[in-house]
Amino acid sequence: MRTCSTLITLLLIPTLLHAQKKRNPNASGYDNAARATVLHTANVYVTADSSSPPITTVAPGHEVVLQQHNGDWVNVFANTDSKEEAENKPEFEDPHDNPDPSSGWIRDKGIVSPTTPHGDTILFGAAAELEAQASEPHPPAGAAAAAHRLYQRLFDYFPESPLAPEALFRAADIRWQLDKFDISTLPSAHEQEAFLRPGLYDGELKKVMKFFPNSDYAARAAYDLLDARLCGDWQGLPKCPDQESNLYLKYASQYPGGPRTAEALYNAAYRQGVLVTMYKLDDDPKRSAAAAKNCQSIADQLLHDYPKSDYAPRATSIAFRVAQGIPIYGSDRD
Repeated sequence: MRTCSTLITLLLIPTLLHAQKKRNPNASGYDNAARATVLHTANVYVTADSSSPPITTVAPGHEVVLQQHNGDWVNVFANTDSKEEAENKPEFEDPHDNPDPSSGWIRDKGIVSPTTPHGDTILFGAAAELEAQASEPHPPAGAAAAAHRLYQRLFDYFPESPLAPEALFRAADIRWQLDKFDISTLPSAHEQEAFLRPGLYDGELKKVMKFFPNSDYAARAAYDLLDARLCGDWQGLPKCPDQESNLYLKYASQYPGGPRTAEALYNAAYRQGVLVTMYKLDDDPKRSAAAAKNCQSIADQLLHDYPKSDYAPRATSIAFRVAQGIPIYGSDRD
């Protein structure tokens, strides 16, 4: 019996070690207390002296490892890119996956680490400021990517912070929206079938749903993910609005009372209104009448469940126009 027990223990050791490795939060391999990030673009010098040109820079949100202090200077290993390489590297790259450390000295200012008092609030504020700048008509270069990184650092350094769920979602949402915009500029963006377009990276949004299930942020992440399943172009055919309407209705049933549920129901009502017109053009009065009934039913649901949402009267207006025989899709002129 003892031999059997020993054998079982030996067989379990690799599994236990693998599990421990997966649970290790210090994926960078560095002492967690030495990890930090910067709130501004920091110059990296060979020595603690700015009289010589910097060897590289550290952009906001990139991680550094603090080695030692020397007056107003800090010796760091910085996961960053040289000025020449920065133009050619992916905008979103996990420094833990492909570290490219540069050793040098930076000024001891604007540095936030897991031990910084109110560090979570500081990181959130800096990221939110950059996110706001990124939404301006002429945003600073790299503002959105820097906001993404700073939000991610908040979650990495302060996972128990009340701000962590929102920071993780905001980071994921920024990346999703930027990737979605990039794909929208490709010719394949107009393909009807989603699988004919480049796939959007969904790992960060799914991470939000994994770490914070049953939260408003999980519901928001799930709504974002619907983008990858929508048609690029309806091409005047009822197949797409029919499928998309069902997607939004399914989402609404999965996240009742969620922050995007009223919007999902409105999108479903709008597509049912579109189907009324499309089926009429296809000389299919039975399906057209069914779509009109569905449109009215969804509008009624919005009025009942979300009376304070703008989407309720908007859906009601669509249902009214459908009942009046006004086309929702195409020209509405008689």
